[in-house]
Amino acid sequence: MVPTSLLLHFFMEGTETRTCRLNGGLRKMLFLVWVLVLSGLTLGQEPGPGGVKVVVREDSDVVLSCSLSTKESIVTGVFDWKKDEGLKEVFLYDAGIHYNNGRPGQSEEFKGRVSHFPDELKHGNASIIIRNTTISDSGNYSCVFPRLQTPQRFYINLVVAAAPKPRVTTINATSAWALLQCDVHGASLTSVVQWRDGAGTRLPAEETRTPETRDHYHITLNTTVTQTGRYRCVVTREEISHQTQAEIFVHISGAAPAADSPHEDSEGEMSLRKGLGGSALGRLGLRNRWIGAIVVIGFIGAILALIITKLYLVFKQLKKRSDNPKTQYNDQH
Repeated sequence: MVPTSLLLHFFMEGTETRTCRLNGGLRKMLFLVWVLVLSGLTLGQEPGPGGVKVVVREDSDVVLSCSLSTKESIVTGVFDWKKDEGLKEVFLYDAGIHYNNGRPGQSEEFKGRVSHFPDELKHGNASIIIRNTTISDSGNYSCVFPRLQTPQRFYINLVVAAAPKPRVTTINATSAWALLQCDVHGASLTSVVQWRDGAGTRLPAEETRTPETRDHYHITLNTTVTQTGRYRCVVTREEISHQTQAEIFVHISGAAPAADSPHEDSEGEMSLRKGLGGSALGRLGLRNRWIGAIVVIGFIGAILALIITKLYLVFKQLKKRSDNPKTQYNDQH
């Protein structure tokens, strides 16, 4: 099945070397652990028409399983992995001779990327591992044991999916609207790109797809928004149930905020502050006018206070004179 000796070496490294014998159940468990480690980025495995469907992300490693039900040794036997109904040679093993030790005939795209598990041949395990998967690795694979008395054949449908991350920018704006653009490089043919508002509602948008390579596309998606709020560009790969997204906060001068829009930008987001030269300065001028009005009112109040104080002193002096008869007599003469 899987190189259990390698696993034992890993777990026993730095300890006294010992010889141990694994029973079938423990060997199966170690094989399962090994497969999970090697295909840690495998997103799903499910039965499909004529075989098993395995889904992985691009650039990850994947294990394609193939084992005899009898568990008989295939060290001196033959097993052959092919792709797309035999059009491509993936890996051929014949009694110790295979594509990685000098045997010719392997398809160019698989050279140096495919290997088997030598320590598991004695258990009837013909599984292989494909490293650094690409979208072009997607397809139907077959594992054949041609020299058995009753030849056995197994099928696997491999799906390698790209999961690119979008980049969002504002390419044009006025005081009433903003034009947003989402760029997705390295997308696949089945990638779905959408603009959504803060409530998750899909927005109308214009999409452009440009081929980058045989399997990858550059997708551009533009949408126009008229409300202040947070907007997301979402890239979906339905076959692997995976999404990536990027967000941007847009401020439209004079527009009411959109539902569920925050007042602050989250980390890594871009903010559109439209009208910094107009509305922001206008708000600054309005604030200065209020300050000026308060100063004027204060100045007028101070003058009125001085006048009232002066009148009060004059009134008090006149009253003092009127209450003093001597002062009245002197005034008359």
